[in-house]
Amino acid sequence: MSSILDQILANKRIEVERNKRELPLERLEESILSADAPRDFHAAVSRHGERPNLIAEIKAASPSAGVICADFDPAETAAVYERAGAHALSVLTDEKFFHGKPAYIERVKRRVALPVLRKDFLIDPYQIHESRAIGADAVLIIVEAVEPHALRDMLNTALDLKMTVLLEVYERESLKRAVPLLDETMRASVLIGVNNRDLKTQKIDIGNTERLAELIPPGFALVSESGVKTKDDVQRLARAGARALLIGETLMRAADPATKIRELFDLKTEPRP
Repeated sequence: MSSILDQILANKRIEVERNKRELPLERLEESILSADAPRDFHAAVSRHGERPNLIAEIKAASPSAGVICADFDPAETAAVYERAGAHALSVLTDEKFFHGKPAYIERVKRRVALPVLRKDFLIDPYQIHESRAIGADAVLIIVEAVEPHALRDMLNTALDLKMTVLLEVYERESLKRAVPLLDETMRASVLIGVNNRDLKTQKIDIGNTERLAELIPPGFALVSESGVKTKDDVQRLARAGARALLIGETLMRAADPATKIRELFDLKTEPRP
């Protein structure tokens, strides 16, 4: 039986081919020429500090959790996160499985000054251009979701467009496969993300960040993704070397996300006005 990741990728291949027909690459490239320069996502989340930086995620649903937020307003959520001290945002744009929309990127960026990552299942360089055209400052590239021959092209396309790449892995072998594609010139534009959620089984183990941290190339900032629920989790991942944490469901389910952020990061001050 196919995993949820297999189902998502099968649907994504159909979606990408449809989008290519409806909006050819040449038209995307034309719209990018008049777009504002990307905000510096890498700089926002790679700073050294007492605590890891926060990438706060905006999503309405997920295959593992179902509907997370019935009364969903991505722009208002972004504003709450910004006031609470988030350093950057991640916005889900997959429609079928996460109830997202590409248009959410523009709505969020009109509301806040934070840099925004497009969180989706990108499998083709076309989607990198698409991401820049809709206003994303950074893109997630999941190594396990991309054919080996396409990975280098997608990485180079994003860097050519001056975007930050969050290069995500779950498996040790995937990280070993990705590392040879990186060189020291990419340290200011590529982040290495370790997903604590197995996308095939949906099981979470934040120990995955600890196990893979030793394989991160020197000079590349580590982002730990998924599974952060408590202050102890934040401290544990900080000790593992995570420069930033991507937190979604815990914040989206919180009655008061600002209070939850202060609790997780042990912040004594009030959120930004």
